[in-house]
Amino acid sequence: MTAPQVTTIDIKAPAEQVWAILDDVEAWPEWTSSMSRVVLRGTRPLAPGMSAVISQPRLGTVTWEVTEVVPGASFTWESSWPGVTTVARHLVTPRPGGCEVRLEIEHRGALAGVLGSLTGGLTGRYIETEAEGLKRASELVHD
Repeated sequence: MTAPQVTTIDIKAPAEQVWAILDDVEAWPEWTSSMSRVVLRGTRPLAPGMSAVISQPRLGTVTWEVTEVVPGASFTWESSWPGVTTVARHLVTPRPGGCEVRLEIEHRGALAGVLGSLTGGLTGRYIETEAEGLKRASELVHD
């Protein structure tokens, strides 16, 4: 297992509004350049067992399966290849004047270290890009 890469950002918009934007995974390419296409297999809201096919620049196309959802607060999805499982968590916590969003990604399995070495820098930039894009989209709607 690799140490999780984590990005935390404060957003000046209600947690419910931020969650609604986060839950609409097919719209993510509209607000983050880290994803070029997302196709949800299932209908919103997100629920365990659903999956999304995500295309990302320089990382290709991968299927992510939703494994856990706490409506309005968090969701986790995983993607697996031989020797490695990647786990991504998305958490929204209400705060005075808005909310905090925490994005985490980690690799598990025999090849976790290899994948982390190959993609760690890019993955870190992508979750930062996602956090900043979510902030802009949420605060734009809120203003």
